[in-house]
Amino acid sequence: MASSAVYTHRDPMLKKRDDFEDILEERRNSSDLRYALRCYTPVLYKGVTPCSSSVLKSIVLQSDQLHYVISQVSKETGKTTEDIQEEASAILEEMAHSQQLSTIRFFAFTLSKIFKTLFRSICVNEEGIQRLQQAIQEHPVVLLPSHRSYMDFLLMSYILYTYDLALPVIAAGMDFMAMKFVGEMLRMSGAFFIRRSFGGDKLYWAVFSEYVRTILKNGFAPVEFFLEGTRSRTAKSLTPKLGLLNIVMDPYLKGEVFDVNMVPVSISYERILEEALYARELLGIPKPKESTSGLIKARKVLSEDYGSIHVYFGQPLSVRSLAQGKVNRCQFNLVPRHIPKRPGEDIHNFVNDSAYRLVRAQEENMVLKPWVLLASLLLQNQAEGQKQGMMLDELTTQAAWLRDLSRQYGAFLHWPDHVAPSEVVSSSLSLHRGLVRICEGRVQLAVEQGGPAGPGGPHSAVTPEEELLSQAVIILSCASYRNQALHVFLRPALLASAIHTASSNQKQEVFNSFSFLRNMFSNEFILCPGATVQDFEEACYLLVKTGALQVTHQEVLVTERGQRTLAFLTSMLDPFVQGYQVVCRFLCEEATESLTEKQFIPAVRKFITKHLLAGRLRHTEVLSSDLQKNCLAAFLRLGAVRKIKGAEQGTLKVNRVMVNSLEDTLGGKLPTQKAVIARL
Repeated sequence: MASSAVYTHRDPMLKKRDDFEDILEERRNSSDLRYALRCYTPVLYKGVTPCSSSVLKSIVLQSDQLHYVISQVSKETGKTTEDIQEEASAILEEMAHSQQLSTIRFFAFTLSKIFKTLFRSICVNEEGIQRLQQAIQEHPVVLLPSHRSYMDFLLMSYILYTYDLALPVIAAGMDFMAMKFVGEMLRMSGAFFIRRSFGGDKLYWAVFSEYVRTILKNGFAPVEFFLEGTRSRTAKSLTPKLGLLNIVMDPYLKGEVFDVNMVPVSISYERILEEALYARELLGIPKPKESTSGLIKARKVLSEDYGSIHVYFGQPLSVRSLAQGKVNRCQFNLVPRHIPKRPGEDIHNFVNDSAYRLVRAQEENMVLKPWVLLASLLLQNQAEGQKQGMMLDELTTQAAWLRDLSRQYGAFLHWPDHVAPSEVVSSSLSLHRGLVRICEGRVQLAVEQGGPAGPGGPHSAVTPEEELLSQAVIILSCASYRNQALHVFLRPALLASAIHTASSNQKQEVFNSFSFLRNMFSNEFILCPGATVQDFEEACYLLVKTGALQVTHQEVLVTERGQRTLAFLTSMLDPFVQGYQVVCRFLCEEATESLTEKQFIPAVRKFITKHLLAGRLRHTEVLSSDLQKNCLAAFLRLGAVRKIKGAEQGTLKVNRVMVNSLEDTLGGKLPTQKAVIARL
């Protein structure tokens, strides 16, 4: 294929990735106390001396930027500057970290004990650590870990302590501060606390941004925050939030530092501690509030086996090189630096593009375990209505096929090649035995039909709704594992679905269909803005390279051997397509004039439950509130639903004609049970 040269820079097969080392191995063989008390002397940026938290606070309170905002707020509110200065000081007290080595040592000791009990191994790429060590000495560093578990930031600090690297200060949500004792412990290990939203509070924003900038531009410590803003309950990456990213890029844009290094970090859990908790949350079963007693009750978790964790420190990305040719920094010379000004559109686009690029870098270095592939196959089997599950040897054969396919698509898959596939499969199944049943050589998801599922044994009265919910918990838990592989298959899957829904196999038709689906799902998945053509070409390239498609200038044709691949890929997106279709149905049939944003999820959930119980939908996972929220966000973005200004809080106005046409374009009426037929 002549044009393949165009893609080689993006050929996923050519990715070179580092090897891992298990840091728990040494902890199992030597004293934890000695480890916690060892000499710890990290090198900081340009050898600066660390700064105490009280000195840091006074630098922030005396900054020009803060004084400027204080005098502005004073004029606007009529309060004295002294009063506002005091407010600023109180905000800072509530927010600031008070990192102490003694607390870090306490955590080093206790976490060693906990990690050795919970995990088989914690694997870290040493080359990534060496790159980070270099980066910290050269420029201010921002650490950007993926966020799938409460464990994430404790784990990050633990690893950096282990390798004698500077400990980060970490942006944490206020909900942690409410936990007695634990909140203060986190503060002393380097967490600073921010409100989830501070809307138009100028003073809060000024204190917060000045605090982060001061730490960063003086190189006092690496700054760590989660680009996604919150934990992903679904194990899919979330659309990045730009607030903090704007703040950490600001010192470079204003010429206060030569460069800033951004380091994406990918943390992959073989088993997620919170798996059942997340599934319940997505189904609207309220989550327990963060509390210390809750943490102590969670001790029973310690008797479980959570497999291994892989932590991959990615290539540091230089903000300077990212901005090359995209941002003209001269605009910042026209106004004194301390006067806050809203970023222009070019800056906004630059920060947004960088955010997507960083999240993609996180995704690409996520380590996938064999169970991720098994969960994908078992979910598709379940959705096809195969109540008895799959034969174990059939599952093994399909898993080996999927292993090869995912590697061809560039997946970072940890599948032990020196072990027989049947062994790999059975050890995966035993680690996740809470989600699967093996009976008479058949494997199925642990969703028991009727009877004994009830807490009181076979005779207790379980309502159909309750039974559906308990099945949904299992299915959403499995889906969170399948979701870990979505970024690998996403672009080919969008193309497979486009071929499936396009009205002919003309390349332009298929592209239009691809473009529609990609736009539709851009709140659901990480799809870089403005990269539609690039994504289409990448998908064509992968499917042609693996022999599933033939693409000429005019046509896209499915080959005989491509049938299986395309059927798998289309099924992968099916739950999302069906989820969006059923929300369309709801908006056309049930949405009232007074429907508000707050009522949307409960009302949709009720509608979907009714359809699932009547057997009209194949995918239980359309009950996920994450999918429903993303769908609403997409409809608002596309203008199919509007928020009415001035009406009661968040009232929604539905454009039924548009919603109907979106549903039709997504492909047929509910249920969508047509077979994939290749048009050759």
